[in-house]
Amino acid sequence: MATIEECRDALDRLAENLAGASGDLRDAAAPDRSLSCHLSDLDTTFVGHLAGGHIQDVRTVPGTPERRSEIALTMTGDDLVALVDGRLNFAKAWAGGRVRVQASLRDVLRLRKLL
Repeated sequence: MATIEECRDALDRLAENLAGASGDLRDAAAPDRSLSCHLSDLDTTFVGHLAGGHIQDVRTVPGTPERRSEIALTMTGDDLVALVDGRLNFAKAWAGGRVRVQASLRDVLRLRKLL
């Protein structure tokens, strides 16, 4: 099972990838949205903000946040690490129920490009 530190490292790698992205990937990361990723096995949520192709102001909160983000993901820590490492396909994980997404359809389509 992935640790909170490994999950935070995965999010940091994702943030670095987004910051250096160009073209379609950069466009997908451009919207200004609140973002959360609840790790069900660790009962921890990373909360931040996606803006201008960067994930900003990431903080860790125990459990689920009181207020839902515009893009809210739920998955296990292992699945987060696998998604960022490219070992887990986002669309297949979402269709199979391993990753739950609460977001507008447009944001879900953008997420497919990011993950």
